[in-house]
Formats: sequence, C-alpha cells, structure tokens
Amino acid sequence: MGNLWTVFCGESNIPRVADLIILTRPSSCADHVLILCFDILLLIVNLFTIVFKKSLKSSNVTAATCRLSSLQIVSAILNGSLGLVYLCFGVWILEEKLRKTRDIAPLHSWTTFVFHGLIWLLIGLTVSVQGTRLRRASLRLLTFLAFLFSGVTCGFSLYIAILGKEMRIKNFLDVLSFIGSCLLLLCTYKGNRHQGCDDNDIRDPLLSSSSDDCKTYSSSGLNPFTEASFWSKLTFWWLNPLLKRGTEKTLSDEDMPSLHVSDRAESCYLSYLEILDRRKQSDRLAESEVLMTIELRNWREIVISGFFALLKVISVSAGPLLLKAFIKVAEGNESFGYAPYILVATLFLAKIVESISQRQWYFRSKLVGLRVRSLLTAVIYQKQLRLSNSAKLNQSSGQIMNYVTVDSYRIGEFPFWLHQIWTTSLQLCLAIVILFQAVGLATIASMAMIILIILCNSPIGKLQHKFQSKLTEAQDERLKKMSEAILNMKVLKLSAWETHFREVVEKLRAIEEKCLCAVQLCQANYSVIFWSSSFLVSSATFATCYFLGVPLSSTNVFTFVATLQLVQEPVRLIPDVIAVFIQAKVAFSRIVKFLGEPELETASVRVKSSLSDTRVSFQSADLSWDENPLRLTLRNISLGLKHGDKIAVCGEVGSGKSTLLAAILGEVPITAGTVQVHGTIAYVSQSAWIQTGSIRENILFGSTFDNNKYQDTLNKCSLLKDLELLPYGDLTEIGERGVTLSGGQKQRIQLARAMYKDADIYLLDDPFSAVDAHTALSLFNEYVLRALSTKTVVLVTHQVDFLRTFDYILFMSDGKILHAAPYPQLLATSQEFRDLVNAHKETAGSEMLSEVTSSRNCGSSSGEIRKKYAEMEVKTSENDSQLIKKEEREVGDSGLKPYILYLNHDRGFFLFSVAALSHLISLVGQIMQNTWMAANVDDRNVTTLRLIVVYLLIGLVSALLIICRSISTVVLNMKMSRALFSQLLMALFRAPMSFYDSTPLGRILSRVSSDLSVVDLDVPFSLLSATAMTSNCYSYMVVLAVITWQVLLVTIPMIFIVMRLQRYYFSSARELMRINGTTKSLVANHLAESMAGVITIRAFEEEDRFFAKYLQLIDTNGSPYFHYFSANEWLIQRLEILCATVLSFAALCMVLLPTGTLRSGFIGMSLSYGLALNSIVTFSINTQCLLSNYIVSVERLDQYMRIPSEALEVIEENHPPIDWPTHVILVGKQIRYRSNSPLVLRGISCVFEGGHKVGIVGRTGSGKTTLISALFRLVEPAGGKILVDGVDISRIGLHDLRSRLGIIPQDPTLFNGTVRYNLDPLGEHTEQELLEVLGKCQLKEAIGEKKNGLDSQVVEDGSNWSMGQRQLFCLGRALLRRSKILVLDEATASIDNATDMILQKIIRTEFADCTVITVAHRIPTVMYCNMVLAISEGKLVEYDEPMNLMKREDTLFGQLVQEYWSHHDSAE
Repeated sequence: MGNLWTVFCGESNIPRVADLIILTRPSSCADHVLILCFDILLLIVNLFTIVFKKSLKSSNVTAATCRLSSLQIVSAILNGSLGLVYLCFGVWILEEKLRKTRDIAPLHSWTTFVFHGLIWLLIGLTVSVQGTRLRRASLRLLTFLAFLFSGVTCGFSLYIAILGKEMRIKNFLDVLSFIGSCLLLLCTYKGNRHQGCDDNDIRDPLLSSSSDDCKTYSSSGLNPFTEASFWSKLTFWWLNPLLKRGTEKTLSDEDMPSLHVSDRAESCYLSYLEILDRRKQSDRLAESEVLMTIELRNWREIVISGFFALLKVISVSAGPLLLKAFIKVAEGNESFGYAPYILVATLFLAKIVESISQRQWYFRSKLVGLRVRSLLTAVIYQKQLRLSNSAKLNQSSGQIMNYVTVDSYRIGEFPFWLHQIWTTSLQLCLAIVILFQAVGLATIASMAMIILIILCNSPIGKLQHKFQSKLTEAQDERLKKMSEAILNMKVLKLSAWETHFREVVEKLRAIEEKCLCAVQLCQANYSVIFWSSSFLVSSATFATCYFLGVPLSSTNVFTFVATLQLVQEPVRLIPDVIAVFIQAKVAFSRIVKFLGEPELETASVRVKSSLSDTRVSFQSADLSWDENPLRLTLRNISLGLKHGDKIAVCGEVGSGKSTLLAAILGEVPITAGTVQVHGTIAYVSQSAWIQTGSIRENILFGSTFDNNKYQDTLNKCSLLKDLELLPYGDLTEIGERGVTLSGGQKQRIQLARAMYKDADIYLLDDPFSAVDAHTALSLFNEYVLRALSTKTVVLVTHQVDFLRTFDYILFMSDGKILHAAPYPQLLATSQEFRDLVNAHKETAGSEMLSEVTSSRNCGSSSGEIRKKYAEMEVKTSENDSQLIKKEEREVGDSGLKPYILYLNHDRGFFLFSVAALSHLISLVGQIMQNTWMAANVDDRNVTTLRLIVVYLLIGLVSALLIICRSISTVVLNMKMSRALFSQLLMALFRAPMSFYDSTPLGRILSRVSSDLSVVDLDVPFSLLSATAMTSNCYSYMVVLAVITWQVLLVTIPMIFIVMRLQRYYFSSARELMRINGTTKSLVANHLAESMAGVITIRAFEEEDRFFAKYLQLIDTNGSPYFHYFSANEWLIQRLEILCATVLSFAALCMVLLPTGTLRSGFIGMSLSYGLALNSIVTFSINTQCLLSNYIVSVERLDQYMRIPSEALEVIEENHPPIDWPTHVILVGKQIRYRSNSPLVLRGISCVFEGGHKVGIVGRTGSGKTTLISALFRLVEPAGGKILVDGVDISRIGLHDLRSRLGIIPQDPTLFNGTVRYNLDPLGEHTEQELLEVLGKCQLKEAIGEKKNGLDSQVVEDGSNWSMGQRQLFCLGRALLRRSKILVLDEATASIDNATDMILQKIIRTEFADCTVITVAHRIPTVMYCNMVLAISEGKLVEYDEPMNLMKREDTLFGQLVQEYWSHHDSAE
C-alpha cells in the first residue's frame, strides 16, 4: 500500500497526521486524491443518468422544443472549453515531466488534471446538450453534486490565494469550474422550457375544455416574467416596462399583467387536490397532511430559494476573512504584488453574489407565499360552499371571513421567513468558526452568551403562542359581532340599538386589546434581547479575552466586530421569525380545523339521471337539521312527484314547509329512509338573495344570454315596465343584497332568475307574500300556470287563494305531512285544512270588504308596477353614475399624510419621538464603542481592562435606551390601535344608511378585519424598524466617509442615484399596494355574498362558476402583490450594487494609501461597517417597503373614519317630554335619496291623530317604505317637516326619536345568541315578561320544545328558525317595548292567515291606546284602521276613513281593494 502511495504521490507526499492540513492546498496529493474521488462519483452518477434516460415519446419532446436555448449554448461552450483546458493542462504537465525527468511519477501531478478534464467535458456536454432527453431527478442530482464539488474546491483555492502565498493556474480554473457548475445547475432547472406545459398538465382550466391554455398564455405576452430570459429574471429587468408605465401615468387595474399559469389560484388548487388525494389517509384532515401537501406542491421553489439562501450565507461569511486580509495588506504584509487588487475584486464579486442570491431567495420565497395564500383562500371558499348546517353552528360567516382576510395572509407571509430559521443557525456556526480564529478560546464565551439568549426566549415564545391563540379567538368574536351589526345596521338604527351594539363590540375589543398588549410585550422582550445581543456577546467575549490573556489587536477585534455585525441583522430578525412562525401556526391550526368540518352529502339526493318519470321521491324519510335521530325536523315523509306535477305546501308557522324544500335540495341531513331528486332545480328562497351587480346578471345567473327567452322572462315576471324607468335599463347596478329594491322587486328578480334557468323542478318558497294582490295574481297566472305549465312545481304559500289550481296540496304540521290530496278532497276530509281556509275568509276586515265590493262592479286594474330604485333614480343624464361605485383609493404621492394620520392621536408624536430618539442615541453609543476600540486597541498606554470597561459602560447605556425604545413602541401601538379603532367604530355606527346601501359588505369587513389586524400587529414595529434601519444605514455611510473621505467622490453621486431610483420605484409601488388593497375587498365581498346565498348557489348547481369567479378575483388580487414585491427586489438589488461599489472604492482607497496613513483599528472599523452595508441597506429598504405596504391600511381605515355621520344622537337642550309621542303631523314632506336625484316623496301633508290606526297603501315602489324611513330619519328631508306632538323631529336627537318609536320591519332580523337576547337585547325585562310575550306571539310552544327554553340558541341570521317565526320574534320585541307609536312594515307577510288574524287582534288589544301605522299588501289588514293613506309616485293621493274611500268612485284604495277581492274570487 505504501509503494502504491509512493508511486502516486511521491516520497515527499506521504501523509502524516500533522500534515493533514495540506488537504486544503491545491497542489497537494491529498487534495488531488479528494478531487479524483469526487470525479469517480460524478462519473458513476453521469453513467446512471445516461443509461436510464427517458424515451422521447414519454417526454413529449418534439424537434421544435429540442432546440438549445442561449443558456444551454453558453453552458456547453464554457464547460466544454474548461474540460479541454484541464485535459490539455494535464497533458502539458506529463510532457514536461517526461522531458525533464523521463519519469511519469508521481502520477497525481498530471492524472488528476487529465481525468478531471475528461469528466468535466463529459458532464458539461451531457447536461447542456442532452439534458432535455434525461430524467430530471437524476440530472438534478448530478448537477447539484458538480456544484457542491466545484464550490468546495473553489473555496479552498480562494482561501489559499488570499491568505497563503500561492497563486497558480489551478486557482483560476477552480473559479471557472464553479461558474460552469452554476450554469449547469441553471440549465437543469431553467433550460428545459418545453417541460413547463408538460409538468402543469394537471392544471387544466377548471371550467374550460381547452388543453392549450398553458401554451397560449405563454405566447400571449401578458406576463413579462414568463417571457423573460434567464438574465432578465436574475436582474428583474423584466419589470422595467411596468415601472416605466408607473412614472408616465397612475397605474390602474387594467395595467396589471396576469399571473403565470403555475402561480394562478386555479393551478395551485388543482395540484393541491391531486397531491392530497394521493396522501389522504382518512376522511378527517390532519395538520401534517395539509402541510405536507403544500410543501410537495411548492418543493421546487422552496429548494431553489434555499439554495440561494445558502449561497448568500457563504458569500456573507467571506466578509470577515477578507477584512482580515485587508488589514494585513494595509499593514504592508501583502502576499504578492497584485494582492490589493485581487482583494478588492474579490470583495466586489462577493457582494454582487450576495446581492443576487439574497434577492432571488426573497423573491422566490414571496412567490411561494403568494401561491400558498391563493391556495388556502381557494380551499376555504370551496369548503364553505360545501359546509354542512351542523358545521355552520361552529363556524360563523365572520370567522370564515377572518380565515380568508387574516389567517391565510399570515400563513402566506411565512415562506418568506422559512429559510431564516436555518440560515441564521448556519451563519452563527460559520461565525463561531471565524471567531475562533480571531479570539481563540474566548469564543466559548460568545457561544455561551448566544445559547443563553436563545434559552431566555424559550418561555417568552410559549407565552406569545398562548396569547396569539387567545388574540385570534378574540378577533373572531369581535369580527362576528361587527359583521352581524353591519349586516343588520338598518334594524339597529330603527330600534335605536346602535349604542348598545357598539358598546358590546367595544367590550369584545377590550378583551382583544388585552391579548394584543400581551403579544406586543412578548415581541418587545424579543426586540430588547436581540438588539442588545451584539453588546452582550462582545462584552462577554472581550472580558473572557482579558481573563484568559488573549491579546486584543485591531486584526482580531474588528474581525470579531465584523463577524458579529454580519450576524447581527439575521439575529435581530429572530423575534420577527418567532412572531411570524407563531402567528402562522395558530392561523394554520384554525384553517385546518375548519377544513375538517363535516360537509353536506348531496350526492345521494341529487341523482344525475333516471329512467323513470319521477322527479322527487321521499321514502319513509326522517330528517334533522341537528343530525340527531332523537330531534327530528321532518318525520316519516313519503312523497313522489312526477314530471309536470303542481304541488302546494301549506301549514302553520314552523310546521316544516321550508324545511321540506331544503330536504329536496339536499340541505337537511337524512337520518332514516331515502330522498332522491332527478333533474335540475330552480329555487326561489323566502328571504330573497340578490347579488351585487346588474339586474341582467342576476337574472342570467351564469346562463347564456338569449334575447327572446330573456324578454319573455321579463314579461312573465312583470319586470318590463320597471326597466323602462331605470337610467340604465336592465344594466342598472343594484346594491348588495338588493338594498336598492323593495321586497316585492327582489322576489320578482328571483322568480325571473329561476324561470330563465329552464330547470326541471321549481321550488318556490312563498314568493308572492312580498307583492301586492294584483301583482301576485298576475305572477301566479303568467308564471306558475303558463310559463311553468310543463314543469314540476312545489310552492310553499300562506295564500289559500291559489290552492284550487294545484294537483295536490300537502298540509303540514309539526314536521309531518298530515294530508296530501287535491283541494276539494282535502277540504272535505281535513278539519285542520278547513280551519286554515276559514281563517283566510275570516281575516280581519273581510266582512267589510265583501259588504262594499258586492255593491260595486269595478274591473281589475293592471296598475303600474314601479320599483323602489325608480324612487331613488329616474332616468338621468349619461354622466350620472351607478349607485354602487368602484372602491375609492388614494392616488399619487400621499407623502407623510398617512403617517401623520397614524400618529396624530393620544400623544402619538411624543411616543414616536421618544422611541426614535432612544434608538438614535443608542446607535451613537454603538459607534462610540467601536471608535473607542479602534482608537485605543493598539495603544499600549491604554490597559486592556480600561479598554473593556469603557466599552462595557457605553454598551450598557445603549442597552437601557433599547429597553426605553421597545416600551415606547408597545405603548405607542396600544394607544394608536385603540384610538383608530374607536374612531372607525364610531364612524361606522354613526354612518347614514345611504353609506350601507352603496357600500358592499366585503369592503367594510376587509377594513375591520385584515386592515385593522395590520394596524394592530404590523404598523408600529414596522414604523420603528424602518426608522431604526434607515438611521443605521446612514450612520454606516457616515462612518465610511469620516474614516476615508475619498469615498465621498462615489457616495455623493450614489446618493443622487439612490434618490432617483427610489422616486422611480415609489411612483409604481405605491399604486400597486393601493390596487392590492382594493382588489382584496373584491375577494372579501364575493366571499360574503356567496356565504349569504350558498343555498341558492347549491340549488342551481352553480358552485363551479362562483368558484371560478373567486379564483379569478384571487388572481386579480395576487397580480399587484406579485409585481409589488418584485419591484421591491428590483430596487434593493440596484441599491446593493451601488453599496458594493462604494465599499469596493473605499477598500481600494485604504489599500492604495501609503502604509501608516490610517490606523489599523480604523481600517478594521471602516471595513466592518462597510461589509455590513449591503445587509443594512437590504433591511432598511425592506422595512421601508413593508411599512409603505402596511401604511396603506391606515389610509383605508381613514377613508371610513371620515364618513359623513348622521345627526346627533342626543341634543341636550331638546329632549322630548316624558309622555312623548302620540300624534304625527306631516307638513309638505319631501325626500330625495341623493343630492342629484329627483324627489321620492313629493310634498306629503297629513295628520296621524294620537291613538288612531293608520294604514298606508300603494302599489309596489310608490314610496310607502320611504315614508317610514322619513319618520325614523333614516334619510333627511329635502323639504317640509314632521311634527310629533308639536316637536319637529329634525330638532331632537336621533336616539331620542327612534327609542320612542316601535317598528316591526319588513325583513325580520335575528341575532346570533339566545332567544332571551333576541327578544330583549338591552336586558330590560324579566323572564316572566318574556314568557308572557312569547305566549302572545304564538311562540311559547315552539320555545317550550327547546331543551334550554329562553336560553335556546339562535344561530347567525336566525337560520334555525323559520321566516314566520322570525317575524313573530320581531313582534315580541315590539310588545316588550310598548312604544306609543308603532309601525308595522309588511310585518305579517310571511305568516299564515290564522296566525295573522290572531296577531292582528293582539296588536289591536295591546296597542289600543297607541298610534299604529301599518304598511301592508294584505288589504284586510288595514280595513280596521281609522284612516287610510294612499300613496302613488311619492304623492298623497287620498287620506280618509277606509269605508269613505271604498264608497267613492275611482279611488286608488278602491282599486287595490277590488284587485284583492277579484284575486280572492278567482280562487273561489
């Protein structure tokens, strides 16, 4: 063995243990043996790659795609040439040996080069030329090994060249080998572009059959990043056109390029599903499964970004070694003549590599974060479309909104910080190695202090996790209550409950603030410890040096300082990393828990095809909303409906009518029996669901536009005349939830939507109760009897008049079908049904109706159907805008305005000044520390003890100032958050109803959720971090300039260039973030709208269309964010190159100055600051960009804090009397909804006497509800006034007015909570009073069946109670309130006639002495009124006793009565 080694290495190269360090020497035999071993390994992997290559057929490679890219050509030329040079160099060495010694031994001197040249030539050509035909996995392994091997040998060569005294050809070749290996790696990952579409074949469009989307998109040029070359991506050159456009004009949504296919939400979602299906072990999702699926979906980008992170750490760690070499050169100890220039060039190259690698690391990590955010947002939306009813009890809409607007965004931020976890650790390890070279055994003190710092933060991390979990729960509760209040703001204002609900929200916010304060204190502790870490570690190390007798010199001190400064910034980020990790973990757990909630099982109900004629089949079915067989909602339902059947469902309130329709839709869990539905369904819900958008969009509902079919639908639904009155016809935008429409108009649009669908089965849930008698009759005849003559129809109705025309009538009671028979048979056999019919005949006022109408012969009047929108908007000029406007956003440079808005509360400027000044003084202290060291470390007159003690004292003062800064930041945060929230909350609750009518819910919720979360958690620390990092950056430049004034020659022009670059960047970046904010509201709005109408969406089977639109909105929001963070990297990369230029110039000045011009200590100090300049500039710009991102949230909150408010709640000098009110006088009342719109009420004057019962009648859209709004001052008058007991209501406070009036609104509203809370939100009544009222409202029996009685749960929007029961709850509130003026606005529209008759008697009895104002479509309801007010087109047409109006000819009231009676007669 020894002889073999002698032949290979020669006598002088036989290794000894003491000589093993020669492994790093490039000319040593040990180094050559290591190279040969690596070459053999590469040869084996290369042969394996070639032998097991994939076939052309499987790889789908065509002749066109086999053309080499420019990157592959460059790689082939460089690596091929490099292999030939190695080979020729080895042959030349062999020739020289034979010529001089005539002996080939030792073999290592030439065989290494020959063999390495052959291997490199083979690998270079294989990867560059044949890479498209090889398996990607093995190819990646090969190139990674080549990169690792060349990186190690290059590092050894540079180490010897800089610190040793050898500069050989092999050193230069090793550097070229490393560059060549980088090209090979890039060829593997970027060169094979034809595989892009092939790899994404699972990402076929969700709703398109085209398989060429990937190709067409790539060639369309819509996405500059996709089309960019390798170098363009590396330098972010592809972003220049967008940034240039941003300087020429204000960027808008239309300027946003689309995302690349692989970055779109659809691609992320589909690949997630594919991976999850392969991995899923059970029906219940686990956190690990979801996390692993996300990792597998993005592993490629994670690995690439990790590679760049590694490269960054290595390049940064070279800095202290270069500093050491610079000090030696400055002291005149250069190794060879060109050493100074080699060092400067190496320094510049290292900083460029650091910049490129860090920018690519950050960019790719943020891209992964965008994909993860888009994926989770899509998954949450898809889940809520399938969420079961039992799951909805645990997951409110507010919580789901929080998952999308807050949690998914927090998780999306985490990939950016992912590599910080291990790179910080690796950088610390490398730093410890360098420190050991500098200070020897004193490094143990450094390590001990670092470990102690980490251990101290362990309990703080646990506390922060605990408080973060509590904070998210508190946010959920607060957002749930806020979303409920905002959604039902009209009811709150009518009932004067705004103050109470605002106080409830404030109490929830107080709980949230406690958790927020705890989280911020934990973060402040992290900040104190890690900002002080540099001082603590250096003090411990220098003290140890003193005790161990380790000499301190400028070389080892500033090598130590430089190393510490390089790791200081990553270490300072540890608090942020921990905070982000904890926030992401909590958010991820919440989302996974939500994704694990049970889903609806509709597959067994909705059958796609059937051989029979049966449309709906129930076979002994038991169903329960609670999925509990012991608490059935429907019992023993057996039913069969065939094609063309017309079925009516009737029964008392709460008998299960709507639940039966829900069962047909598959919404109610089946506990026994079977339910099957064959064919498509069109569903019209009892509570109308209307989308934000045009009337046409609501009617088409995703179907293709057919003009003939569309016009026929409008005609059958009595909508043609309405459209003629609108400024934009059927393209007129209607408000969210149809707030600009009356109940009747919303129902007719729903009916039109169902009819246009042309489904097989029509489920109509009492759609005619919201329209007047004439419209109801017209709709029934034209719609049900004619348009749906060949369809299967199931109609739930309380209107007995229609029942004769149906094939079968289902009479329901207590969740069972008591009888099922045609009308005559049911009337003859069922006493219960007869009671129901008789109750209709005996409805209050029927006798008077029959008495008067029997003597008259009035023909039915078709009447003019008008729309509430027409009240608000008649035909206007072309420049008038739609009601729902595009969301406003700030434009242009807002300067310091948003920062002033943030700090201009509760001593904000003072607290910020304290924090900023504390940091500034602390920074001066750190510079003084290093200056003291630089000036005195080599001074023999200053003892080591004195040197260290002074250094320690200065550092101690700096640490105390850091504590002061952190405490000030927490106090600032809490005060600003509290002030901003209070103002926002007050503004929202005091906003007029016109604001809620024209503002989609999603816009408001995005501000009170995501924007508020950013202000709470991110703005304060980002503001201080940006201030701190920017001051650090400028201080580093000042240090460089003071020590080497020559650097000013470069610095001054650089500052000018930096200012131009920042101005160029901010003109686009500012608008990108604003667009990101407005598009985020679109996502939230679509989610809120979908949650409200999920039953309708599922009924029409439109889930895919809504999901596709949601995916599009996610991408619309993702594009500005993608280009924003790309612009950040664009700017930072250019600034870093400028900083590298300044540093290299300063270093060149230092080494060219005559020896002794500068002290070694100051050279070390200057370079230690200069080496950290790139890092500090990066963090400075990053924090500034983050802050500019976050401060947009303050702008958005401020927009809603400046909403014009309603009139004062209370006017102290104008309180109404105690016995107020009794009678009402209207004097020339005029109302318009907007300043530029026509009058809706046109000078109405009348008197409502105290104690009188006044009925208000008129056709749909005539102004009845507007009159009620005027009485409650939901809209302020344009003229005239209302006097109540002689008091002008415009002169008293709104709370005084509304709290004295009672109302039962048209749309019944229940709140999330208990029965007790819904009856008495203010807690003013005893349990006995509540039970008594429940009895009067016919609800006592229903409540008694509940296990918890008055404490029984009412879920969000009262969806676990029927519509009729909800109206009874509203009646109960009015009975408890005992107002002297009571308004009934279509209060009994959803109640059967028998219950209605009972309630009318109760109202007449309980409110006998009160003034009752009744708005009703059921004419008998107003027949017992003392007076009837008839309104048409906003004008008072007639006001008299009902009998007098009946006896007069040609009265509007008489026409309405006749229409009602003819409608009743037609049924008879």
